[in-house]
Amino acid sequence: MDTPRITVAGPADRARVVASLVAAFARDPVLRHLFPDEATYPRYAAAFFGHLFDKRVRRRTIWTVEGGASVAIWEPPLTDAGAPDDALAAQLPGDALARVRGYEHAVHAALPTTPFWYLGVLGTHPDHAGRRWGHAVMRAGLRRAEADGLPAVLETSSPGNVEMYRRAGWEVVRTLTEPVDVWVMRR
Repeated sequence: MDTPRITVAGPADRARVVASLVAAFARDPVLRHLFPDEATYPRYAAAFFGHLFDKRVRRRTIWTVEGGASVAIWEPPLTDAGAPDDALAAQLPGDALARVRGYEHAVHAALPTTPFWYLGVLGTHPDHAGRRWGHAVMRAGLRRAEADGLPAVLETSSPGNVEMYRRAGWEVVRTLTEPVDVWVMRR
């Protein structure tokens, strides 16, 4: 298998990154909790992922393969990852925004209080699944965390992902059952 070329996303990659993540997370338990309606999922998920992209693109912590076919959005330590944001509020109806903020509050309360690198999103467009590109973009962020001498943390709501992350060296450090089942993992 060829080693993929990993790049740091720039503003020009936004549309492809967002489209890949909307497709990759179409059946994800958290995204379906946040945006349960099939008709509005694509629009609201695109607003959500676009918001995450916009917050991190200037920090140069979004790694991609093929300009966004596979994506890892990392949050460096000591940032405003959980702060409310009016830009997202303008794009989502009140009920969806309440679910997003409720989920963020629950997860951020379960995260460590010491500095860490946070793998907020890891996804590969289904058309490119199985090539291990997700592992490649994940490793780019892990190298950055290691260079800073800090742990890496993520959360997942998919039991299958828990096993995949364990094989990649992550360990479960906390579980949540509300608003959905979530495993907080550390490496």
